[in-house]
Amino acid sequence: MYKHTVQLRVRYGETDQMGYVYYGNYASYFEVARVEALRRLGMSYRQLEEEGIMMPVLENHSYYHQPAVYDDLLSVEVTIKEMPSAKITFYYHIYNEKGKLVHEGETKLVFMRADTKKPCRPPQKMLALLHPYFL
Repeated sequence: MYKHTVQLRVRYGETDQMGYVYYGNYASYFEVARVEALRRLGMSYRQLEEEGIMMPVLENHSYYHQPAVYDDLLSVEVTIKEMPSAKITFYYHIYNEKGKLVHEGETKLVFMRADTKKPCRPPQKMLALLHPYFL
């Protein structure tokens, strides 16, 4: 299992009239976390795209526990629980500064060849980088 945590501060523009993080922004938080998790692993989205691999989102699920508010420092924990095949699923837990779970979710992406728009296997480099976390 591979896990990485990213910290984000809630900006004013990410909140709604009630002062809560607008629900659509959680998908952006998920994206930041998964991009940084892959970067920390040693594989960036840029590298994937340069190799002709795209990763469109197939599913996105969100579960709201309590509101995050303006200026909260959030810890977004992202986990890959299974080795990817043609798909990869990221699991997220978002905590506030007090350590309270405010949100959780999961996103399933598919590996796709940019030229053919057909599903494909993940690059061997990614599998090799992930392999030690699944021994």
